Amino acid sequence: MNKQEIIGKVFANKQLGLASRAQAARTVDAVFDSIYAGLKETGVVQMYGFGTFPVRNRAARLGRNPQDGSTIKIKSTKRISFRAGVDMVEHAKRCKKAV
Repeated sequence: MNKQEIIGKVFANKQLGLASRAQAARTVDAVFDSIYAGLKETGVVQMYGFGTFPVRNRAARLGRNPQDGSTIKIKSTKRISFRAGVDMVEHAKRCKKAV
């Protein structure tokens, strides 16, 4: 599912009372912006039942240049990971398709 499909599902949810697809898009964007802000402020976003998004440090390491095989230094970076919550895991067990 991509972002446009999520917007369509949010718009189709009549309980939210959104008048347009544009409102649904702004709602989805607001949720994503809140997640980004939480990651920037605290380094972790927890949504109980759904999952946790922690920022993890990836250490500097040595790698290889695939073109000539020489050794190169790769800088340390920060990455966002995701750990599924209990409810998400239960939903995944009932999925009809697996990738």
